[in-house]
Amino acid sequence: MTEQVRPQGKDVWPLIHAERAALAADLADLTAEQWATPSLCAGLTVREVLAHLTSSASLTPLRWLAGVIRCRFDFDKQVAMRLAEHLGTTPEDTLDGFRRAVTSTTSPPLPAIAILGETVVHGEDIRRPLGIRRDHPIGTLTRLARYYQGSDLVVLAKGRIGGLRLAATDGPFATGSGPLVSGTTLALVMAMTGRAACCDELDGDGVATLRERCGPA
Repeated sequence: MTEQVRPQGKDVWPLIHAERAALAADLADLTAEQWATPSLCAGLTVREVLAHLTSSASLTPLRWLAGVIRCRFDFDKQVAMRLAEHLGTTPEDTLDGFRRAVTSTTSPPLPAIAILGETVVHGEDIRRPLGIRRDHPIGTLTRLARYYQGSDLVVLAKGRIGGLRLAATDGPFATGSGPLVSGTTLALVMAMTGRAACCDELDGDGVATLRERCGPA
């Protein structure tokens, strides 16, 4: 049974649990071929990204630190090691593991809002190549966009949108000044976190700059 460690941000955890539950439901009937589909995370299949989410929901700060030390502070190596621990031998194993972690409040030493961001963004990394759509609550997406506009923790976001004006077309989010980048709040969040392919869903004079800052699609 997953150890429960509740960090700051208690009001965010119900949102995380809702996003995890929705993702588990969306993946219930995937074929073996679909599980092997490349995700939006370079070099990882949708199944591997799901295992990474399970890993994040299973790591206490102490276990996270132990892994970092074990991997000699190579954070990418630790991510790969923890992913492998939760992959299982079949896609069914991977999904079952994630289902068991849906209501976990265990996390690495990160604010809960960062865990919510990881859940939403990686959920989309999985869904989009599979052609699956989720209508995320606009309140959840707006909260994430406001977090990312001021943070470079874990993923570069604040630095990526510097000198640009972002404006959501489906909600209240807006930030910055400079050339305009407009689109849905979800597309803005995905582009802010480096998903170049999502820039295709955006409009405005600043899109080319943001796409370049995202790197290769």
